[in-house]
Amino acid sequence: MMSGITLVGIIIIAGFVLGELADKLNLPKVTGYIIAGILLSPHIAPFVSESFVDDTKIVTNISLSIITFSVGGTLSIAKIKNQGRQILKITLGESIFASLLVMLGFILLSPFLLNINDATYMTVYIPLSLMLGSLAAPTDPTATLAVAHEYKAKGKVMSTIMGVAAFDDAMGLLLFSIAIAIATPFVSSQDIEIGSVALSVVRQLFGAILVGGVVGFIFNKASQHLAKSSEGMMITIIIGFLSLCFGISSYLEVDELLAIMFMGFMVINFNKKQELIFQLLERYTEQLVFILFFTISGMHLDISVLGNVFLVVLLFVILRALGKFTGVLVGARKASREVKKYTAGGLIPQGGIVIGLALMIKYNPVFSSISDEFINIILGATVIHEVIGPVITKLSLKKAGEIE
Repeated sequence: MMSGITLVGIIIIAGFVLGELADKLNLPKVTGYIIAGILLSPHIAPFVSESFVDDTKIVTNISLSIITFSVGGTLSIAKIKNQGRQILKITLGESIFASLLVMLGFILLSPFLLNINDATYMTVYIPLSLMLGSLAAPTDPTATLAVAHEYKAKGKVMSTIMGVAAFDDAMGLLLFSIAIAIATPFVSSQDIEIGSVALSVVRQLFGAILVGGVVGFIFNKASQHLAKSSEGMMITIIIGFLSLCFGISSYLEVDELLAIMFMGFMVINFNKKQELIFQLLERYTEQLVFILFFTISGMHLDISVLGNVFLVVLLFVILRALGKFTGVLVGARKASREVKKYTAGGLIPQGGIVIGLALMIKYNPVFSSISDEFINIILGATVIHEVIGPVITKLSLKKAGEIE
């Protein structure tokens, strides 16, 4: 077997090359990164061991922390006020309807489509459905933004899509945290008591907000003492504080990603250097983080299992799309005809945070009985969403008359 450092070099180079190739084919770079990961998975590449993939947890956790922190950075109070109630109504509508349709559809159909040993409704199908439902909410705005830049799209539909996409990642994180807290006692075969489940949900949410708030407050104070020219130092303390926030949350057994998202919220709203902080992360870490994170994510995909869950992947894609379209119609009742009719088409792409959340399940031993199926469904759906999403976005913006 090759040494770990050699494999890291191969991962970065393969991810970069296939990402650029995907870009040349007018596909999102993320698709290329995932395909590179699949080709480097232990099931295909004989020189990559299962233990190496399992040992990449620290890399994916740091990468996911940076991505989640950026999601928190979209939750500017001033921005939310400027976007108005309409954006919030559409976000709530499309994310909740997508989550509910996927959750209910899987509760009803997953026992007939998945073959999991010793599976029961209570220990497998209900928790699996809850978690899949929560991951139906987020949208990947990067694919939509790429289409907008390429075709110079402008107008109400485009601005609504970007406004909603900025907030529904945060909504997805919140729903996922709640789903995990509810699903854990089911998977653990514990006695299910509504009171204790509710208490666990509240503890997870408020614990994460407390940790993220405190670490964010300390970071804001510390960052004020750095000169604007100290870019290297600023990146160093950002990553240091993100790791600290993740580690403390893990130690206290509260939701790590929700804590980091709230830290991002604290920085964007209460730090005088907020623009510099998020610009530095985007400029110096985004490309490397994305290549490492998505390529390693693809390495977790088991092609042999994917064949068994293909129908389930399609079910997830179809139910999520139906939920998005229905939710937009409900949330945009008072909006213009174009916004009501064409916004949902731009909310189909999905990647980023969803893959990270799936990996969190993969690394959690509590969910070992369903983690393989879970991550294969999510990764399979992501590849489909990242391929068809931009096409549907382009078609929707064209029909709305917002493409030149």
